[in-house]
Amino acid sequence: MHELIADMPIDERPRERMLTHGAQSLSDAELLAILLGSGVPGKNAIELARELLHDGFSSLARSDAEQLAKRNGIGMAKATRIISSFEIARRVAKHVPGDPPHFDADVFGRGFIARSRSLRQEHLGALFLDSRRRILREREIYVGTAFKAFVSTRDVVRLALDANATGVVLYHNHPSGDPSPSEEDLKYTRRMCDSLRLIDIQLIDHVIAGTNGFTSLKQRGVIEDQRKRRK
Repeated sequence: MHELIADMPIDERPRERMLTHGAQSLSDAELLAILLGSGVPGKNAIELARELLHDGFSSLARSDAEQLAKRNGIGMAKATRIISSFEIARRVAKHVPGDPPHFDADVFGRGFIARSRSLRQEHLGALFLDSRRRILREREIYVGTAFKAFVSTRDVVRLALDANATGVVLYHNHPSGDPSPSEEDLKYTRRMCDSLRLIDIQLIDHVIAGTNGFTSLKQRGVIEDQRKRRK
């Protein structure tokens, strides 16, 4: 028989147990139920959470808001809360105190392959670097279709200025699995070079990831080192 959380004994309700015993005392489903906030007719938030966690947190973390919102009882409000929580967790996991890491195309490329292998759409992001090519900030800027994920150069310029960066590394994935640059990739890269050069910021690289490899457009010679150009 369906039981509302409000009808459960107080010491069995997720929020009350969290406040009394701490978040670590809650099950995965109970933690997710707090994020959901409510269930649906015939199913409380904990039961709904158990359904969502049928294949575990890892599977749920790979979903996007649109996919989640289509599931019975979720909707866009619940979906965005879930996606936001996973993104916070990813950012916390990536944060390492101390000297920022230096950009290395090979290290970043291999890591990006692993991160993007399960993505079904193109994701465009950027690393913002200081004058010593240390990574100040990373931002995913746009999620596109299965074949396209480009945005206006103005968006990248605005984020670069906000980060007080002197260098930018663009990256995106090819869901087809082939990391070879398309003609549109090359045109966008050159356009981005020109736009950043106007505000004295250098496009350091554009990394494209496929299923088992990546392409660095700097290593391909598509991006010219502006420091050499000035000489």
